[in-house]
Amino acid sequence: MADALTERRGSFWREGVLYQVYPRSFADSDGDGVGDLAGIIAHLDHLQWLGVDGIWLNPITVSPDQDMGYDVADYTAVQPRFGTLATVDALIAEAARRDIRVLLDLVPNHTSDQHPWFRDARSARTARHRDWYLWADPRPDGSPPNNWVSHFGGPAWTFDQGSGQYYLHSFDPAQPDLNWRNPEVVLEFDHILRFWFDRGVAGFRIDVAHGMIKDRLLRDNPEPAAEDPPRVRKHGQRLVHNFDQPEVHEILRRWRRLADSYNPRRVLIGETDVPDVERLRRYYSDGDELHLAFNFPFMHAPFELERLRAIADATQAAMHPHGWPVWTISNHDVSRFPSRWCQGDPRKIRCALMMLLTLRGTPVLYYGDELGMPDTPVPFEAMLDPIAKRNWPERTGRDPARTPMPWTPEPGAGFTRPQVRPWLPFGDLQACNVAAERQDPGSVLHFVRDLIRLRRQRADLHQGDSRPAGAPAGCWAWRRGASTLVALNLSDRAVSVAGVRGAIRLGTVRGRTGATLGGALTLGPWEGVVVDESPPGGGGHG
Repeated sequence: MADALTERRGSFWREGVLYQVYPRSFADSDGDGVGDLAGIIAHLDHLQWLGVDGIWLNPITVSPDQDMGYDVADYTAVQPRFGTLATVDALIAEAARRDIRVLLDLVPNHTSDQHPWFRDARSARTARHRDWYLWADPRPDGSPPNNWVSHFGGPAWTFDQGSGQYYLHSFDPAQPDLNWRNPEVVLEFDHILRFWFDRGVAGFRIDVAHGMIKDRLLRDNPEPAAEDPPRVRKHGQRLVHNFDQPEVHEILRRWRRLADSYNPRRVLIGETDVPDVERLRRYYSDGDELHLAFNFPFMHAPFELERLRAIADATQAAMHPHGWPVWTISNHDVSRFPSRWCQGDPRKIRCALMMLLTLRGTPVLYYGDELGMPDTPVPFEAMLDPIAKRNWPERTGRDPARTPMPWTPEPGAGFTRPQVRPWLPFGDLQACNVAAERQDPGSVLHFVRDLIRLRRQRADLHQGDSRPAGAPAGCWAWRRGASTLVALNLSDRAVSVAGVRGAIRLGTVRGRTGATLGGALTLGPWEGVVVDESPPGGGGHG
């Protein structure tokens, strides 16, 4: 294990900042209203200026777009409206010139129903690819084989008239689940990973990493218990037989060996939507599975001190010695944090961003986070998300968090040509755009850039350990490394933190940066600071 632990130190994915790009919404280079790879290339300078070390792209592979790329019809070809394999090569090369790595999204749990594998599989029970998917006979009354539910609503089974069996789909019926107990599927994905690694892709974010293996007996899921969190109860059952099965770890260990066979080693990041930190730890295992496993309990918690601190503390305890936390507060599947957590309050937005970028672990920004970009209202007639279309109005879907990046306040938002209608509507361009925030040193954009720069400059913030620091009620404080204190007042009243000496290196309130503290730190409501506690003349860690 010593070699593996040594290899992680200095790794871009461990000490740097990652940034999620939703390709359809980042920048449209050809004027069709949909973002593309050339548009990403044209805006790499923004990401370099911001200071990010790696970008993760949502799916760019061929898809009929029933679920915006998460229904894959070809794993080794590029969706034509995004570009070509040559465009991917150019993106990797141009990003590398700016010391930015490129990670792709891998979707191994399911394919599109238009994938050649599934088209063959449903042609006959004896078809070549039949056992590549999960099929089962109806119950005697003709109903589905068990009570499993789809994440998109309704049963997780669809009846296939041609063969007289049901097929499993954990999400949309157009996304049939693969059978990962079939060794041919395992070998095929070895090829897919190598295909992209050989092109220079730095790693993968693995979609539904916890869900690839299903219970061999297809047993019914039990009903939820009263103590289960709302996210469990909303399904009407505990997802104990169709997710988080022990055999999934064998697949992840296999992929880790493959990723580690490259030089430099490739990185694996898991979408591990498990309900508690103890189960999250298993996806790191002994340092031989995922490099990073997304912490969904943290992201889905309310923006309340006690809840967040408890999850963060439990995560830090669980990670030692083989794991490294990864934090994100927005992504393409949830409401953006300025709306969900902060209700648009600029003080809270800055506190949330300071928390994200100073906790021990790897932070992942979602495009637009650096602007404090809120959700964009999307009328029902403009919605494309299958969740919204199937469950309106009970579930409004994910489109409000996926709208185009506002580069400028002019028509087209610098995202597309002025006369072109974007694939999803723009938000309030006057209130939130890159150009205006670049010109304003006091903007959220400059604040995030300053945080990333400070994180890079101070080894305490990208390498140091994390220890709780004493603080009054309403305030969350922790020390990083030898001489860095982070203090966030997540309350509506002023607080005072005793025993703090040093200089404020960065504050959510701009005028406080550089102030010297002689023993007490006073924070106004929803105010945060990073303090250098190095003794005078000690040189510090920056």
